[in-house]
Amino acid sequence: MCKRYPPIVKNAPRFLHGGDYNPDQWIKWKDTIWKEDMRLAKLAGINVLSVGIFAWAALEPEEGKYAFDWLDEILDLMAENEIIAVLATPTAARPAWMSKKYPEVLRVERDRRKILHGGRHNHCLTSPVYREKTTAINTALAERYKNHPALGVWHISNEYGGECHCPLCQEKFREYLKKTYGSLDALNEAWWSRFWAKTFTDWSQLESPAPQGETCIHGLNLDWMRFTTEQFVDFYLHEITPLKAITPDVPCTTNLMGTYPGFDSFRMAQVLDVVSWDSYPQWTGTENNAEAGVWASFTHDLTRSLKGRPFMLMESSPSATNWRPVAKLHRPNVHMLQSMQAVAHGADTVQYFQFRKSRGSAEKFHGAVVDHEGSENTRVFRDVADVGKRLAGMDAIRGTGTPAETAIVYDWHNRWVLDDAKGFLQNKTGYNAAVAAHYRAFWQQGIPVDIIDSSLIATPGHLDKYRLLVAPMLYMIRPGVAEAVNAFVERGGTFVATYITGQVNETDLCFTGGFPGPLRKCLGIWCEEVDALYPEDSNNLVWNGKSYEIHDLCELIHAEGAQVLGTYGSDFYAGRPALTVNNFGKGKAYFIAARTVPGFLYDFYRKTAGDAGVKPVFNAELPQGVTAQVRSDGKTDYIFTMNFNPSPAQVDCGVQGVKELAPFETVIIERPSGQHDRSSQ
Repeated sequence: MCKRYPPIVKNAPRFLHGGDYNPDQWIKWKDTIWKEDMRLAKLAGINVLSVGIFAWAALEPEEGKYAFDWLDEILDLMAENEIIAVLATPTAARPAWMSKKYPEVLRVERDRRKILHGGRHNHCLTSPVYREKTTAINTALAERYKNHPALGVWHISNEYGGECHCPLCQEKFREYLKKTYGSLDALNEAWWSRFWAKTFTDWSQLESPAPQGETCIHGLNLDWMRFTTEQFVDFYLHEITPLKAITPDVPCTTNLMGTYPGFDSFRMAQVLDVVSWDSYPQWTGTENNAEAGVWASFTHDLTRSLKGRPFMLMESSPSATNWRPVAKLHRPNVHMLQSMQAVAHGADTVQYFQFRKSRGSAEKFHGAVVDHEGSENTRVFRDVADVGKRLAGMDAIRGTGTPAETAIVYDWHNRWVLDDAKGFLQNKTGYNAAVAAHYRAFWQQGIPVDIIDSSLIATPGHLDKYRLLVAPMLYMIRPGVAEAVNAFVERGGTFVATYITGQVNETDLCFTGGFPGPLRKCLGIWCEEVDALYPEDSNNLVWNGKSYEIHDLCELIHAEGAQVLGTYGSDFYAGRPALTVNNFGKGKAYFIAARTVPGFLYDFYRKTAGDAGVKPVFNAELPQGVTAQVRSDGKTDYIFTMNFNPSPAQVDCGVQGVKELAPFETVIIERPSGQHDRSSQ
């Protein structure tokens, strides 16, 4: 049962609405622009602003000499105007004086070239000097603002990313490997280093992957990604140490980036007080908006699921996103739809990059609340103000949860090894797209979904709340996962697996004894071969009296106790199993042996979810491009019915009647929790 979660910021029970603000860019004009910004923020219904991001040079223009007067003034202005500060540590881009005096802080790229000063996320995470300087400025910020009435959240750095291959990081990597494996014999076994005479005989021989060096040991590549994740976790913990010591009640976060592949966000979320992320859907203003909507919904659900509670939408664009190949404007209603979509999937904030447009440099044409023109007389400002007004009337929804009985597995470790696999479709195996395709079938039906990873599967009791578990392309089976899945199905759960499942263990070594490895008994099948198809190839899956197109990948399987539900329609494996179900204990385990078109997944999950007792929000089928998502406090369900089409849509909401949705419109419906539409039964 869902419950209501406490506010992200104490004593701020409303939705937070605002965005990134860079007053340090406007210090020369502070007497006019800063005050005007406060007026415009209030006019737009903005009650939170993120400040201090990338402000290190303004805060410490010379080593050890802090310039906090401007930050004092802007925080005072924000407090006077009842605007909460998401106060950033400035560590995402270091000042030039530091690079000049302490070159060890500069990152070394994968090809072993040391970078010059420039860009951002340009620092070595291992560097003692960088860590010392980080502690100093973070301590100074916490001491100065610990009692400031504006302080609400600490924003740690900004969009952690990248990696460093300098000698300091190489030595730390070796320490990580020693701790992980204990001995070189164990490491060599886990990496299968007998291949191509790769055996290591001294720890000093180990280095991170390099284009001019080692890239073919998949265990090495995987461990480097795991190490990089721990580097970011460790650096984050280093950053927050003085903040937690001085301001223990102020929550800390860092803004994540959806499915960014550079580190495991499930691991990072373990050390965050609240999860936040930056969302930039590529809206088209056409029917293709629905495809963008599916992916945005998936990443919102993923972000919410990282900690299983409401999250912060830290950044989004109120208009054009300048770094997109096509910086298309939001069509009327799209900004409201984008904002309500985030809330529908668990956001308790709607925030933007940026509040006021920069005059120069790379983001001067990125969307903003306040345009270069500088007034409230723009379409975008009115769109933002409309969102602010709507959020102000939604207090009852803030803090509510998501009543999901279905979980889909998205696992960074699994993605890393699939991306690295030499076989199948050679760097085009498409894990992200495959997971999103399965998610889309639930999105179309209005079935709420959690996104979980293998660490959550293996956590005792975590699967208990779900009726249906879907694991597309679970190529890697980490310790404890198969045991938890088997137990889930045995006690009555429904499990769905697909092609390329259970082929390697946690160090990317193939299972012996037949695929899908430790899931073979549960699924009741043996997977013998995988056929990769050329782009012009196709096959078909015959199931339930219909034929569905197949593309990309076909797995040749044998039923070992499983019932054959669907078969291949052509090629030398015509008539062989393509869809099976195995009764295992009190539950069922399905296997989809090929990559299919969305129509099959929609039909399959409509039946399978129903059989598993998972109910959509409305019984009547939703029109194409329309979804219904729900938040609940256990007493009242708040159903967000969203039209991602450029044309009107009619939605049969059961006892609530038929709703007419304008293009890109969101309608919120309330009903008692547990009351499902019976009109179509």
